[in-house]
Amino acid sequence: MAKLLSRIDDRLRKFIEAQKIFFVATAAPEGLVNLSPKGMDSLRILGPQRILWRNFTGSGNETAGHLLQSSRMTLMWCSFTLKPMILRAYGSARAVHPHDADWADLGTHFLQADGTRQIVDLTVELVQTSCGYGVPFFDHRGSRDTLKQWTASKGPEGIRRFWEDHNQTTLDGAPTGIFDTT
Repeated sequence: MAKLLSRIDDRLRKFIEAQKIFFVATAAPEGLVNLSPKGMDSLRILGPQRILWRNFTGSGNETAGHLLQSSRMTLMWCSFTLKPMILRAYGSARAVHPHDADWADLGTHFLQADGTRQIVDLTVELVQTSCGYGVPFFDHRGSRDTLKQWTASKGPEGIRRFWEDHNQTTLDGAPTGIFDTT
């Protein structure tokens, strides 16, 4: 049932692009494991072994903090429609912040959006597909605009203050690099 692959082929790319939600998992060598659902227009497949994911402002910033300590990351998609499948991409990632030299270049892959906090650059090392037979059916009713409205109401300075108050450290107290310029 499970298959291991070294890359994302065209069939898997189409599967990923059809999904409305994906999950991101990271863990530092010590402490809590983080698993977060993601959506919106935030994912680009640049090639068979490279994925960019735009990380919007959120209540925590675990992924960026974990990646400073360990580059391990897993992305997961699962089909909630007729054809069942679970797809995981395992690899090494880095968080690119607005203060980093390659921010502008990586940002060209996305439309501008307020509240973008990092772009995560994942090098895919292993891809696994599995059956997904136990995943239930769900209907997609649409995307939420709550985050877009929230960031618009905050404005750039309000978002920066939110980052200062809520996004500088992980739950374990590790730095996230959101303001580092070194």
